[in-house]
Amino acid sequence: MISDLKDKPKKYPAFIIMAIVIILDQVTKILTRAFTLEGHSYPVLQNIFGDTFRFTHLRNTGAAFSISLSNPAWNRVFFVSATVLAVVFVLYLLRHATNKIQVIAFGLVLGGAIGNNLIDRLFFGAVTDFIDVDFPNIFGLERWPVFNVADSAIFCAMILLIIDMLFLKSTPVKEVPPNEINTKEL
Repeated sequence: MISDLKDKPKKYPAFIIMAIVIILDQVTKILTRAFTLEGHSYPVLQNIFGDTFRFTHLRNTGAAFSISLSNPAWNRVFFVSATVLAVVFVLYLLRHATNKIQVIAFGLVLGGAIGNNLIDRLFFGAVTDFIDVDFPNIFGLERWPVFNVADSAIFCAMILLIIDMLFLKSTPVKEVPPNEINTKEL
């Protein structure tokens, strides 16, 4: 039983990552709301990148890519409720994480979900998006949908989880039969 604890990755880094994501996400959104006008775009390093990078201050009452229910109040209730359930589920997954990649990914998801769907929706009624990037002709889009730090964290987490599922060999935690438990370790 105690030897099982040695085989499992430590979970506290997920909470450190979560806190970093929430802080970065909220600080960048505070700066966006304070120094830019909603609905306006501001080029970033236009001399170097042209129109590729912009800060575009948007208020998103819907989901990713502005997917929305018809009523902003229903959006708020739905997305906050769904996020609470998702956070509980991710905490369950974190508890059973078998490697460091999963711990990192779950920390990123928790930070992104809490930053966007709990803090923004509860306190501001909508998510503040501001990162506007032009990826040339991907999926036929003129520009990529505007996003934020929390969205980026969740996206990076999904990439890590896909890599984990496809390429990393999962080693199951070995179970110690009760008759083999060393009572001196207890």
